[in-house]
Amino acid sequence: MAHSTSAIARVRPTTLRNMNAPPTSLLYPLPSILERLDLGAMFAQAQPLEVELGSGDGSFLAEYARRDPETNFIGVERLLGRLRKLDKKGRRLGLTNLRGLRIECAYFLEYLLPASSVQAVHVYFPDPWPKRKHRRHRLISERFPAVAWHALTAGGRVYLRTDDADYFQQMGEVFAADARFRRVETPLELSSLETDFEKEFRARGIETRRVAYEKG
Repeated sequence: MAHSTSAIARVRPTTLRNMNAPPTSLLYPLPSILERLDLGAMFAQAQPLEVELGSGDGSFLAEYARRDPETNFIGVERLLGRLRKLDKKGRRLGLTNLRGLRIECAYFLEYLLPASSVQAVHVYFPDPWPKRKHRRHRLISERFPAVAWHALTAGGRVYLRTDDADYFQQMGEVFAADARFRRVETPLELSSLETDFEKEFRARGIETRRVAYEKG
């Protein structure tokens, strides 16, 4: 014990401060797309984790992470330009609990997240693929609840938002078909925090449809 104490005493204060300093980039380079993430290597602090699939320009997630420093957040996007906006906003806020990953959302959820590692999955305004022949490309499909269930912790939740009535109906149907989930209310502090798309839609008078499901 005396040896450990003296070792800590020799660490310079500047070194201790740098351990919690914001990284120069919040964009995390994937070491592999074939192995599940080492979450301990991504964040300085081991904390509960939430994920946004399709983080857009990062407005929602950066603000959400700022309000909850005791939770870690990952924003997943395929488009590099959008991820750079998330990175810029997160670094401007000095966040250490936010990371951005560039990869396809469905693949990330199914193959890269460790089992039972996420307390919430957020999917807001995913591409509705409105043409019937293209609906197979929708992220919230028949397989989605089972894949999300595997990644979620006990009591973990999936939060969904869309402006598309048909897609909203499909979301309800696929989760209703999985008895391992139950429908719950979205907390007011979460529903009141809007995404970039949501602000635009509200200005145009377009309704936001919200729903949430909890892992049993």
